[in-house]
Amino acid sequence: MKKKIVVYIAASLDGYIARENGEIDWLESVEGEGDNGYEDFYQTCDAVVMGKATYDHVLKLTPEFPYLDKKCYVFSRSAQGKDQYVEFINESVASFLNNLSQETKKIWLVGGADILADFLTEKRVDEFIISIIPVLLGAGIPLFKREIPEMNLKLTDIKQYGQIAQLYYEKE
Repeated sequence: MKKKIVVYIAASLDGYIARENGEIDWLESVEGEGDNGYEDFYQTCDAVVMGKATYDHVLKLTPEFPYLDKKCYVFSRSAQGKDQYVEFINESVASFLNNLSQETKKIWLVGGADILADFLTEKRVDEFIISIIPVLLGAGIPLFKREIPEMNLKLTDIKQYGQIAQLYYEKE
């Protein structure tokens, strides 16, 4: 069975996932509702994948690593092996997915933009759940890089959590 790769991420209304310096303080500026569907989504995932910069940022933001109950993989050009939380991946997206355990069926692609672009280039993202935060940043780290391939998507759901609109798209 093919592994399902899901991007679950928040972005500003103008398409940024972080300020130019990587800060995401603006995410807290808007009132949502509860956890905005996070826990329900998280429980459906078998594994978590992110890039090294995102991993480093998570370690700075949280007193305890938030994904202790999931297998976590971090794509990195420098770090190798494992640490107490994650396994570092130094191979291509295709090779990684081919070598991943058959039990791993649904993978949350946390971010950031570089690793997302790599998965999109390989045409390996199946679903997007994007929480639109009603903030215009004007500049920052864009959710989608310019060099990603064209991809047709189908809107499957829209949910509202307070002022946050959550859009659900699947690959056609």
